[in-house]
Amino acid sequence: MNRNMRVAVCSRSFSKNKILRSELLKKYKHVTFNDKGVKLEEGILIKFLSGHDKAIVALERLDDFVLSQLPDLKVVGKYGVGLDMIDMDAMKRYGKKLGWIGGVNRRSVSELVISFAISLLRHVPAAHCEVLSGTWRQHVGSSLSGKTVGIIGCGFIGKDLVKMLKPFGCTILANDIIDQTDFYKKHQVLGVTLEEILMKSDVLTLHLPLDNSTRNLLTAERMSLMKHNAILINTARGGLVDERALKEMLKNGKIAAAAFDVFEIEPPEDFELIKLDNFLVTPHIGGSTQEAILAMGMAAIDGIDGNYISLG
Repeated sequence: MNRNMRVAVCSRSFSKNKILRSELLKKYKHVTFNDKGVKLEEGILIKFLSGHDKAIVALERLDDFVLSQLPDLKVVGKYGVGLDMIDMDAMKRYGKKLGWIGGVNRRSVSELVISFAISLLRHVPAAHCEVLSGTWRQHVGSSLSGKTVGIIGCGFIGKDLVKMLKPFGCTILANDIIDQTDFYKKHQVLGVTLEEILMKSDVLTLHLPLDNSTRNLLTAERMSLMKHNAILINTARGGLVDERALKEMLKNGKIAAAAFDVFEIEPPEDFELIKLDNFLVTPHIGGSTQEAILAMGMAAIDGIDGNYISLG
């Protein structure tokens, strides 16, 4: 490792974290942090990364054009778990290396999913708003215990969620393109088709990457298969769900409620959707716990230090 290599840190939360800053500065003398908290996109991103040998990125889009403008950049460390913002073919074509460790924020996301499920089943957001507006009435909700929970995408986070749901005595359904038979058998999970999981789940939660095969996975037609009292949770990636169709289904009672931490456009621009009484919104905080930030940050540092993955 060459201490004189120049490192750029795009992530705002990494840049704000004193422990991560200290750990990185122990290894590299020349580090540029995103101390202004700027959202780095295309031209601004290129300018920020120019002249650096290594970079730690979070939700910044590294596409062919951006990578083509950064001849000095040799290594990218991924802060966070999703890789959909990085053009892998372009990385390989321009000779860049990628450091990444999957699943480092799994517990943070799993806990948020459970908090979403309980909040919506117990009508917590609606009750909160009513009390603030002067209305005092008891909402009769439902327990998470004993419910059928469907997990679409049983990777790091999906598997962790299975383990966390055990004390609730839930029937757990899962759908994944990868054969997870051994895990399903060990943890009493029922592997089902996409249609089955939509039709049978009381709580449906998404844990998929965003790519051409998953974009707009939940169309209006597919969501119409869901129970009218079902809850949909998305803490994975915006773009997996047809948000316009979801809005109409929530308004018309075709789906009971939904909670989204991620959106196709962030911040979301559809205020009619996010202001619905049966919609719970958070600003992409799935990995935003102190513990997850440290874990993701240390993984990103390891990534630029040589923990590279194959680009195929």
